[in-house]
Amino acid sequence: MAPLKLAFLGLGVMGHPMAGHLKRAGHAVTVYNRTAAKAQAWVAEYGGSSAASPAEAAAGADIVFACVGNDADLRSVVLGEQGAFAGMKAGAIFVDHTTASAEVARELHAEALKRGLHFVDAPVSGGQMGAVNGALTVMCGGDAAPFEAMQQVALAYSKAVTRVGGSGAGQLAKMVNQICIAGLVQGLAEAIAFGQKAGLDMKQVLDVIGKGAAQSWQMDNRGKTMVDAKFDFGFAVDWMRKDLGLVLDEARRNGARLPATALVDQFYADVQAEKGGGRLDTSSLIKRLA
Repeated sequence: MAPLKLAFLGLGVMGHPMAGHLKRAGHAVTVYNRTAAKAQAWVAEYGGSSAASPAEAAAGADIVFACVGNDADLRSVVLGEQGAFAGMKAGAIFVDHTTASAEVARELHAEALKRGLHFVDAPVSGGQMGAVNGALTVMCGGDAAPFEAMQQVALAYSKAVTRVGGSGAGQLAKMVNQICIAGLVQGLAEAIAFGQKAGLDMKQVLDVIGKGAAQSWQMDNRGKTMVDAKFDFGFAVDWMRKDLGLVLDEARRNGARLPATALVDQFYADVQAEKGGGRLDTSSLIKRLA
């Protein structure tokens, strides 16, 4: 595809490599990060340019991507005199990779339309290694035309970019994803703890059952590290609790019953309460059972 003028806002553990894949794909990329030193480090690694504000980064861009922390962070880089919407040209597309609420996605989608812009909520799954390896899964909500325009571009760092419905649907799909993960990790933690108490060689057992119906990504990628009590991989407990908070808030709005998810959220709170526990990856759930 022809090179585009792009902006990327937010250069954390996800955004930094994602923006790098866009630059390697041949696009002109301008980056912004609240801590300017991170933007300067990105430019030193990949080239491109950095900007002093989201509005400056977004000026003239065909598509503006963002990956920040939460709803408040998202509003701060989108709205206001220095926000991205203030700098974007008519018809440009804002693609939000933040895991945020469906509510804020709908709010910003409506505001974008008022300004002659487009907004696609596009949270991702695959973690830091997925971002580094260009193998993320992106679930998108929004209008069809802007989705189609951003899809091929986002494949620079993704293995799948799929529209699952209107505005907010991407965020709701990510909530479904996190509900599944929470239950799977708790089940895997209990299974490993049970096997260890029973005196089994759990690495051998995981190899065996991983060829059957119990197989999952969590088992394949986190089972043996859980056995070894290594928890410095992937997605942190702090971020999982933030995501599960979004899930439970949405469930209260739509009436969904999530008893297991609510319980696992409290188990993560136990891990989070330990010194340094919030920065361990989500497989550290097994620590409660030791």
